[in-house]
Amino acid sequence: MDRMREDVHRAVREEVAARAGGLWDVALRLHADPEYAFAEHRAAALLSGELERAGFTLERGVAGMPTAFTARSGRGRPTVALLMEYDALPGLGHACGHNLIAAAGLGAALAVGSVAEATAGSVLAVGTPAEEGGGGKALEVEAGVFDDVDAALMFHPGVYSWARAPLTAQAQYRVAFHGRAAHPTGNPTEGVDALAALVELFNVLGVLGRRLPEGSHVQGIVTHGGTATNIVPEYAEGLYGLRAATTPALEDLAERLRRCADGVARATGTTAEVEQATVRYEHFRDSEVLSERFAAHLARAGIPLSPPVPGVYLGSSDIGNVSTRVPAIHPFVAIMDEDGSDHTPEFAEAAASARAREVLVAVTEALACTAADVLLSGELRAQAWARHREARTG
Repeated sequence: MDRMREDVHRAVREEVAARAGGLWDVALRLHADPEYAFAEHRAAALLSGELERAGFTLERGVAGMPTAFTARSGRGRPTVALLMEYDALPGLGHACGHNLIAAAGLGAALAVGSVAEATAGSVLAVGTPAEEGGGGKALEVEAGVFDDVDAALMFHPGVYSWARAPLTAQAQYRVAFHGRAAHPTGNPTEGVDALAALVELFNVLGVLGRRLPEGSHVQGIVTHGGTATNIVPEYAEGLYGLRAATTPALEDLAERLRRCADGVARATGTTAEVEQATVRYEHFRDSEVLSERFAAHLARAGIPLSPPVPGVYLGSSDIGNVSTRVPAIHPFVAIMDEDGSDHTPEFAEAAASARAREVLVAVTEALACTAADVLLSGELRAQAWARHREARTG
């Protein structure tokens, strides 16, 4: 089996090397033509077209999303999923490097598909829209896309090279206060100021924030504050982004938000409404078994991965929802130095740099070799699933 695995790895690396120029062209085409959440029509067409031409069986419009798709090579279990993100950030383009995620997922799927005669089961390339806002993966999870998958693999470009992604749970909540309109000078005692209640909620949450556990925070904005300065606002609304280190901690934070809003409403004579406004992103549960395998393959290309720095969190992602269902990996690989940051114009530039091209080829090889290992080794799959079930029950 070891000799067979080595032969498959060699064939996969040769396939990636042969496709390196084409994969970089895909990354640059996506970079030059950014599209946003649920509207990534050209990106989805480009990626799915490449897979269809390679003989993958394509399904478009997955989970009710026009820009979501799956493409399969082979049949049955075991199944390894290679994930592609391709939405961009409004005003910043691919400042999160999703053009590289898409190209790497595409290349790895094509490479593993090329050695299908040597592996069991199937490779499933999954096009996942709207990671930056909307949660395409979360919707695909609920639609059953990952129900018969044994592992889900992807990477993310960043400013660190970390084997595991410290990604928090996240959701947005809308809080609305209802008061009573009045003229602020003609009959001020008749008014009940909904905006004053909203402002007070910000003050209360500011105090609460100093007592939250590590990884938890609330960030809010005013989305409606009144219609005119000579009318006591009868309606005011805020949108709050909640993050927490774990999904249970996020649920606790949401309950605290509700209690704070209710308390402010009682104190100000208003009524409060609190409702979840977005899909919830679960916290990410890393498959250590598979992450270690990926890191070993990537080290062969001279890119070492280290554990994340304790207490540092890198945002949230709907890969967390996938990781609740199947063993999953989401390593970060640096395309710029640690003094930089994603979601900046500088990171968007880095996502089309010479360093990004080197990372793309190395990561595509490592993803493809890890995917091949999943298909070839029942022992590896059993270990990954055992750890996954332990983490869920824990």
